[in-house]
Amino acid sequence: MPYQLPEGNRIFTRKAQFQYGWDWGPKLNTSGLWQPIELQAYNDFKIHDIHLQQQELTNKKAIVQVQMSTTNHIKEDLDYDIYLNDQLYKTYEDQPKQYKLDLYPITVEIANPKRWWPHNIGEPYLYHIKVVVRNDQKILDSISVKKGLRTVELVTEKDSIGESFYFKVNNMPVYMKGANYIPQNNLQNKVTIADYETLLEDVKNANMNMLRVWGGGIYESDSFYDLCDEKGLLIWQDFMFACAMYPGDKAFLTNVKKEAEYQVKRLRNHPSIVLWCGNNESSEGWHRWGWQAERSEQEKDEIWHNYNLLFKDILPKVVEDKTDLPYWESSPKYGRGNPKYETEGDAHDWWVWHDGYPFEHFESHVPRFMSEFGFQSFPSFETIRYINQSDAITINSDAFKTHQKHHRGFQLIAEYMARDFPIPTDPEDYVYVSQLLQAYGIAKGIEAHRRAKPSNMGTLYWQLNDCWPAISWSSIDYFGNWKALHYQAKKSFENILISSELSNDTLKTYIINDNLVKQQGAFTITAMDFDGQTLWKHTERLEVPASSSEAIHLLHLDKLEIEKDQVVLVMKFNEVTTYQYLVKPKKLKLKEQPIESKIEKTANGFKVTLKSSTLQKYVFLNTKATGHFSDNYFDLLPNKRVEIEFSTDATSLNDLKLLSLNSLVN
Repeated sequence: MPYQLPEGNRIFTRKAQFQYGWDWGPKLNTSGLWQPIELQAYNDFKIHDIHLQQQELTNKKAIVQVQMSTTNHIKEDLDYDIYLNDQLYKTYEDQPKQYKLDLYPITVEIANPKRWWPHNIGEPYLYHIKVVVRNDQKILDSISVKKGLRTVELVTEKDSIGESFYFKVNNMPVYMKGANYIPQNNLQNKVTIADYETLLEDVKNANMNMLRVWGGGIYESDSFYDLCDEKGLLIWQDFMFACAMYPGDKAFLTNVKKEAEYQVKRLRNHPSIVLWCGNNESSEGWHRWGWQAERSEQEKDEIWHNYNLLFKDILPKVVEDKTDLPYWESSPKYGRGNPKYETEGDAHDWWVWHDGYPFEHFESHVPRFMSEFGFQSFPSFETIRYINQSDAITINSDAFKTHQKHHRGFQLIAEYMARDFPIPTDPEDYVYVSQLLQAYGIAKGIEAHRRAKPSNMGTLYWQLNDCWPAISWSSIDYFGNWKALHYQAKKSFENILISSELSNDTLKTYIINDNLVKQQGAFTITAMDFDGQTLWKHTERLEVPASSSEAIHLLHLDKLEIEKDQVVLVMKFNEVTTYQYLVKPKKLKLKEQPIESKIEKTANGFKVTLKSSTLQKYVFLNTKATGHFSDNYFDLLPNKRVEIEFSTDATSLNDLKLLSLNSLVN
């Protein structure tokens, strides 16, 4: 072509785009084949592919058609044994060769079927369907699939706001809570099934129900999707195109069509996958990032024409032909320079971070579905030690600086920290506060989105994980350590959430219920000083509708005799507790008192019991021992005991350190 396309040479190679460098990862181009190579041989019969096509699903009956692609060199009629959950369901005897099995109606009918549900709503039940092909008593080949029975729909309908964007699973609107997933390693062959298991269990344990597999990485392994099926994690699956315009010549388009057909066929039996999306930010880039500058009209027309060929013609046709799943052209639908980004489709909101907008921006600009928003923090001490190859926590070394790939990253962390938190001079404290800052900002976004339900029906932050040791937007660092954000996400993603917005001395409190049944119970607000004295209390009985967000209490703070910088509001609804503060963390008049601790050995590690005579804000437990704390970066109420489990293989916990914001605000 007589012109250059945006984003350089990476667009011509069908390999992971992030390997050419991103603002959270290095430029590290691998070469060669990185997946296992097999040589498969057969004499007479081979099953190449199986598609379990769900044709009907009601509470009384499910019908699944079994379609297979085979090679058959046998002249005799064959027998097909169908097994359901390891029990012989039916045998199709003496099937004549002239029938192609992808056309022959072999079906499985299930009475009173169990449906597959996301884990935080119901059970992700999987049926095991197996086909054994025989020539009389000789087994020629077999294939088995675990199939979840569920329906999925992406609802995009015009309404009073603009146009909706939400998912129905089994005909029920489901609020999506989760994060964006990137490859776990620049050297992808180093990722094991154990790595997948650990990370996806961390996703489930943080009360997430959706991951977006981002389009600059890879189509993930079968093991990844198998685990998502088993754990009830929904997948928004991007095709692997990101932040670029792509060639439109016949050879390239033919190649990517075959790629799409292969991947869609490979993955179409997975109940976890609920959407195929054409690309990440390519449409936004073309319309907003200056890619059209200094180009002739002919160039612009040709580039956009090629975009349409790929993302509005080829890919949606593949999805429609090979699956019953919805297709979405580009994420986001509109760039943030377009006012419609708040009223239609999905949105990526990077006014916070890239443009320096305050975290409060998230509360006043809530889209229909937030598929990307984020903020950086430093990784764990373990990761920093690894980067520096030193026990000292040094954050100004040349080695450490090379692991920050955003050109303004350190500057933006410092600017935002100065707004809301004290700025420590000690490096360890600075790392700690950077994580508090990230959790504080993203929680504002998550909870504003959830309060806006059903106008907003999803919040996926950027990003879940890292591909190398880095200063990044992740909530879990490269070595699997939960940052403060992941602990906070676990709380902010609970099915029952108490969340408040503060405006002009008025606190408006909501209860969000993502369960499919109503909730009843006592709601209590207690205004408590930092020594534990009750200053004011309110209790009422509530009934919270199923799948709802409702404002349940309005509190005029000017009517209370309290000092806002010395009070915490403790809100409870049944087993759910939330702490609400009335000023920014740096303005809290916290008291510097010790935290009492008791350590006991357990079968799985240690139990740590903590207590303090004053409120301790953002208690941080740290040790060099490898393991996982059941909670961390949490608030410890005065005179209340909290027990924390530390899962580890370590035999001692002698180096346990405790830190809280109390010592830093003074």
